[in-house]
Amino acid sequence: MRRSKVGLLYILPWIVGMIFLTIYPFLNALYISFTDYNLVRDPNFIGFENYVALFKDEVFIASIKATLKYTVLTVPLQLAFALFIAFILNFKLKGIAFFRTAYYIPSLIGGNVAISVLWRFLFQQDGFINRFIGIFEIEPIGWFSTTSGAMAVIILLKVWQFGSSMLIFLAALKDVPADLYEAASIDGAGKFYTFFKITIPLITPTIFFNLVMQLVNAFQEFNGPYLVTGKGPLNSTYLTSMFVYDNAFKNFDMGYASAASWILFIIIMVITLFLFATQNKWVFYSDGGK
Repeated sequence: MRRSKVGLLYILPWIVGMIFLTIYPFLNALYISFTDYNLVRDPNFIGFENYVALFKDEVFIASIKATLKYTVLTVPLQLAFALFIAFILNFKLKGIAFFRTAYYIPSLIGGNVAISVLWRFLFQQDGFINRFIGIFEIEPIGWFSTTSGAMAVIILLKVWQFGSSMLIFLAALKDVPADLYEAASIDGAGKFYTFFKITIPLITPTIFFNLVMQLVNAFQEFNGPYLVTGKGPLNSTYLTSMFVYDNAFKNFDMGYASAASWILFIIIMVITLFLFATQNKWVFYSDGGK
């Protein structure tokens, strides 16, 4: 009993933080979403008016579409690139520890404001990227003047931050039994076959974990798109997180912003629940179950 009390004492800071910094703001935002609230006067309960207005708001609908497009394009590219680099770094090569560290660094600094500003300068009309492709006599690209170009810039910034997924993939690859590869080699199987028939099935739990985590992160992305492209041409990079921010802290319409954030939460929850419901069809666990 005494040990249990000591254990509770150790986790008390986490419990307090969870209640006051997560659960309370979460439930309070739900209440505010049903009100007209501008941070000055008291909240005025208006029912579902904010939600009805949001589904008629073309800017909000455009932000949802932009967020879905950003997520659908970013997450598969990031996971594929992370798995590819992890596969290479899994080999025993000279100086491999340095490269593992180097590839992880973007995940630590990628969300930094300074990196976002630097990224914007890189893709400007006279920036480094256009100067570099000019060496190959390719015409400068107006990255920020087209919808596809602006979206490509923020997608590349997010894909570049693949380090955390890479480390998790690397740990999973190291857990794949070496005798399976030896048996496949004896049977004449090539690298391509063993990768897709042995490696991929055995690391599907890790793929599933990274997929869920990166989906949630992508839906909530803010710093990079906000600082690099802003709304972008025709609101092409105006993500829902930016819509929430603008309404909350520029328009001071907290009720409207809270309703938008809850719709975003519901979208994330539905997609996450769908992934969990379908994982038994493609995720294979080491205990033989799915």
